[in-house]
Amino acid sequence: ISVRMERQAVQRAREAFQSGRTRPLEFRLQQLHALQRMITEKETEIATALKQDINRSQYDTPLLELIGIENEIKLAIDRMAQWAAPRPVEKNVLTISDEVYIQPEPLGVVLIIGAWNYPWALTLLPLVGAIAAGNAAVVKPSELSEYSSLLLRALLSRYLDKELYPVVTGGVAETQDLLRLRFDHVFFTGGSTTGKLVMEAAAQHLTPVTLELGGKSPCYIDKDCEIRVACRRITWGKFVNCGQTCIAPDYILCEPSIQSQVVDCIRLTLLEFYGADPKCSPDYGRIINQRHFNRIMSLMEGYTPVVGGQSDSSQCYIAPTVLKDVPPHSRLMQEEIFGPVLPIVTVSDMDDAIRFVNEREKPLALYIFCNDKKAVKRMIEETTSGGVTVNDVMMHYTLSSLPFGGVGHSGMGRYHGKHTFDQLSHQRACLIRSLKMESVNLARYPPQDRRRARRSRMALKSPLIDMSKRTLIWAISATVIGFGLLVALVVILLIAAGLNCTCWYWRGFYNYF
Repeated sequence: ISVRMERQAVQRAREAFQSGRTRPLEFRLQQLHALQRMITEKETEIATALKQDINRSQYDTPLLELIGIENEIKLAIDRMAQWAAPRPVEKNVLTISDEVYIQPEPLGVVLIIGAWNYPWALTLLPLVGAIAAGNAAVVKPSELSEYSSLLLRALLSRYLDKELYPVVTGGVAETQDLLRLRFDHVFFTGGSTTGKLVMEAAAQHLTPVTLELGGKSPCYIDKDCEIRVACRRITWGKFVNCGQTCIAPDYILCEPSIQSQVVDCIRLTLLEFYGADPKCSPDYGRIINQRHFNRIMSLMEGYTPVVGGQSDSSQCYIAPTVLKDVPPHSRLMQEEIFGPVLPIVTVSDMDDAIRFVNEREKPLALYIFCNDKKAVKRMIEETTSGGVTVNDVMMHYTLSSLPFGGVGHSGMGRYHGKHTFDQLSHQRACLIRSLKMESVNLARYPPQDRRRARRSRMALKSPLIDMSKRTLIWAISATVIGFGLLVALVVILLIAAGLNCTCWYWRGFYNYF
């Protein structure tokens, strides 16, 4: 029954898309305004669902998810007409009189598979871009965030077009059934292992994918930076949402001489943030379920925590935990932790840290705490990651102007703001020319000879010319100014030569001087 319902939902979405309903910008704006209204009107219900799912504080929900969604919607509403407009491109001599541009157009039906750790942001941010780009979208929230998933299904059907933006709930089996169907793009957020399966399924239909995966995001602390401030920012980024953040600092790299100071600063910051017993803090969350609780606890086996380490399986609670002197090749350093456990690995210097990062899979994020701008630039140039933030953590995610996404093992594709619009659009190449001026084309037609071949070569090798409106305005302005200067120069030369102009204007001008 569920398979039939999924097929029907996808088929209805495709038929609704093919009807042309999403093409007008007015319709897209209407849907975005409705989504914006949903976030505003249902903030309390959303916060309650997240409290039930992962014990998240009601004050953290707007900060971590809802404000970002509202900002994306507002940006899309303000800029959508500009994003969707034809984009003129440079021309060459052969196309100088043609109309040449890129036209963004909808892909069709997009499948959005959300994640459980930020079930609203990681599902609705891609949806905002899908709507703005004129697509239909089938939304599949994670079954692990059960309360958020059910609420999302109820709200989207109430606020958005039911046929164009259906929500399909269920577990692994339902997701696998969905992936057997044909979509025009699949947008997946989750782990690398599942990402490979998604890509394999999409390949059966040659469907392009955006994979927002994870990875072990390194955090390097230079010995000469303000360690107390660095640890304060790292502590927030690591333990917010109980460590269940794809771009959270996964581990710290630092020199042995500052390791104890780093541990002490993190301990003091945790006391400030969550009190003596984080279990009683309303600001500290819980692990999503028992399976993930057991997985994280198994990663800690064999280590003696220098901070935290307490746990309660009945509540899926793991205290903020710090481990020092962690061996680089241990299991803890091979798997993404995705929980409130922070290992510290010592390196001899920045060169050693760069080697350490480059020997592993490309991370989703890289964090550098250092006051030396040259050293920072060097570390950025000699490593690679999906994104990088210097002297803070995770803040690059908050900017819609920056593309967010992974590289290599941490994902492919990018989104946020215009980047989502472009990711979920087809950039259609358009060239429109007249049937006149046929003589221009003679050089390309047979029969060919040396003369025609030379003309064709010269035309094809001609440099590209920017014919955008701004460039055209500057060109016209420069021409007018140049012509005016030329006229002025001629007048001055005539005056200097003492010539008596026949024109009454020039004669009067000459007599005046």
